[in-house]
Amino acid sequence: MEFLLVTGMSGAGKSRAIDALEDIGFFCVDNLPPELILTFYALSEQAGMERVAVVTDIRGGKLFGGLLKTLEEMKAAGNSYRILFFDADDDVLIHRYKETRRKHPLANQFLGSVEQAVATERNMLRPIRDMADYIFDTSLISSAQLKNRITGLFFEETGGSMSIQCISFGFKHGLPKEADLVFDVRCLPNPFYVEELRELTGLDKPVFDYVMQAPETKGFVTRLFDLVDYMVPLYVAEGKSQLVIAIGCTGGHHRSVAIAQSLCDHLCETGSRAVANHRDIRKQQ
Repeated sequence: MEFLLVTGMSGAGKSRAIDALEDIGFFCVDNLPPELILTFYALSEQAGMERVAVVTDIRGGKLFGGLLKTLEEMKAAGNSYRILFFDADDDVLIHRYKETRRKHPLANQFLGSVEQAVATERNMLRPIRDMADYIFDTSLISSAQLKNRITGLFFEETGGSMSIQCISFGFKHGLPKEADLVFDVRCLPNPFYVEELRELTGLDKPVFDYVMQAPETKGFVTRLFDLVDYMVPLYVAEGKSQLVIAIGCTGGHHRSVAIAQSLCDHLCETGSRAVANHRDIRKQQ
């Protein structure tokens, strides 16, 4: 049985994640207190369920404090599970609560102060975040992008294989905080300065060819592929569940898109389970 524990910061996107997981075949339960996780795990096994996801978070109040103990008991009992953690910048979370006028679960403790509630929750969740197999930072991605990333990660996943996400991004929009490896390709020839290529993206053949056929790119890609091919087995041997490789250019439209897509294709050809996500490709140049 594939058992996924979904947790993280309030307002970071767990509800949308559960919707996406249900769409790809997970049996999902929201807001399950930690004390019931072991019982629910056993019932799920008895029922022959193959893919299960449960959300447990700060909404459980005092009961949430027992999560670490529950995880230790599950590990001692040999129950396999993985943790999917959702995060976002504090200012993004605060803005989301103020924009939607929703009430943070800890707000009453701080006379309605969302800022203090978010800071306290982050401190409480730090040990769980450190244990997480997957971390999704939703600060800079849309709901649709989040769904696509979850679908790409879990749709055809087999429990023992490491998933690799190749993310293209623009430095002017901010770094992907979940990235394990970051490569800066702003030093490569830029299609933005070619008028007929400016409005296209790295997924369009004219731009892709322009980027990938440049001598500078060929030298970079050869070394990039060699480095990644060397490192992937090391991460697998370490037991890592997810590797996030981020490729960045100025705006996230041209060079980073072409190279991230090329890297993803290369990894798939060599037997890895990889998906490409182009975070900033639709953002205004």
